[in-house]
Formats: sequence, C-alpha cells, structure tokens
Amino acid sequence: MADQVGAAHILLMYAGSARSTATRTKDEALSQITQMKTDIDGGADFAELAQKNSDCPSGGNGGDLGVFGRGQMVPEFEQAAFSMEVGATSDVVETDFGYHLIQRTS
Repeated sequence: MADQVGAAHILLMYAGSARSTATRTKDEALSQITQMKTDIDGGADFAELAQKNSDCPSGGNGGDLGVFGRGQMVPEFEQAAFSMEVGATSDVVETDFGYHLIQRTS
C-alpha cells in the first residue's frame, strides 16, 4: 500500500462549508461539480476546469496538491485519493470544506 500519493483536486465550497466565502448553495455546488465530473468523463481537461472553477488556491496550478502522506488530509479526501489508480478521477467527495473531484497524479 502506498505511503504517499500525488493528487490534484477541484473544490467547490458553498455557503456554510468550512472556511468558505462562497455564496452558492450546497445544492448548487453539488449540481456544478456533478456536471464537471460528467465533463471530465467526456474528455474535458481536469486542470483547465480546476483553473476556471476551483475555490482552492491550488486551482491556479491546475488543482495540483503535490505529494502527501497519510494523515495530512481530511479522512474522506485521503480515503478517496489513496484508493484510486494513478490517472483516475474520483466521483464527488464531500468534506467539511465542500465538494471535491480528485485526480490521482502519482
């Protein structure tokens, strides 16, 4: 089992999520990120969508979070990232920060 993984993500926060300044509702965020997952599955560029849409500062870098080990991310995020094959994109993952799409990069 890997001790570290590399990942990128797209984060959509919503009003009331942790550290959020977003004004979209939880339902609006879920709808938008679900559409992005459909777009990615259809061939859209993950990094481009991250740059245009992510509420995380990493969005400017195509969502790249670099490499991290176990215990460095919230449990839901970590579980998804460590369970995927390199190159795969997760389904929508919900954490206290909002909704994520995660792409394993290494």
